[in-house]
Amino acid sequence: MTRLLYALSGADRTRQFSPHVWKTVLSLAHKGLDHETVPVGFTEIPAIEGGSSPTVPLLRDGDRLVRDSFDIALYLDEAYPDRPSLFGGEGGKAMARFIENWSQSTLHMAVTRIAILDIHNLLGPADRDYFRRSREERLGASLEDIAEAGKAEIEGFAKKLQPLRNMLKIQPFIGGEGPLFPDYIVFGALQWLRTTAGTKVLAEDDPVADWFARCLDLHGGVGHRVAAAQAAV
Repeated sequence: MTRLLYALSGADRTRQFSPHVWKTVLSLAHKGLDHETVPVGFTEIPAIEGGSSPTVPLLRDGDRLVRDSFDIALYLDEAYPDRPSLFGGEGGKAMARFIENWSQSTLHMAVTRIAILDIHNLLGPADRDYFRRSREERLGASLEDIAEAGKAEIEGFAKKLQPLRNMLKIQPFIGGEGPLFPDYIVFGALQWLRTTAGTKVLAEDDPVADWFARCLDLHGGVGHRVAAAQAAV
């Protein structure tokens, strides 16, 4: 059986960058489950699997179709209970819900402002038009104005990770001695920035930078599958 993971990509089909897809990539690797990646652009998503999902990731596992990275993680734990757990129990699921909301409300908006022009520029022509139109409508400003505001986010980004930094004084992963899905949630946000803008937001000696490097190396280094983008000078 071939598992298919539909993943958002740029014009270069090898450059998958969605933070939500990266959560699922790490989740599948955590479970030791092989899959085939199907890269898609923004404007191709409505046609995949007969219009089954307006967003990716979308996972086909045999006759099952599962969308949304959190729901995919829940499904994987339920479908493959004999493999390492992504949550470590009900308490882990509750913790992951908090981490998910914190990451999306605090980290994702900052990454959007920092990387928005880089994301636009790595897309093909049709996706560029869609991305500009949809994001400018959603955010109420031009991509260029959003990116200008994003310059202030770079300096302050590391401060947003202080809760994680404090926790890393006690344990190596959010999940404790080893990673769990909450680690993959925060990793996805930083991997999104790494694979689109490549902007340096963490000092070399930052414990969060060490944690991120450990996450990149997990599961045979699957996080290194896409190289870091070259930051604009």
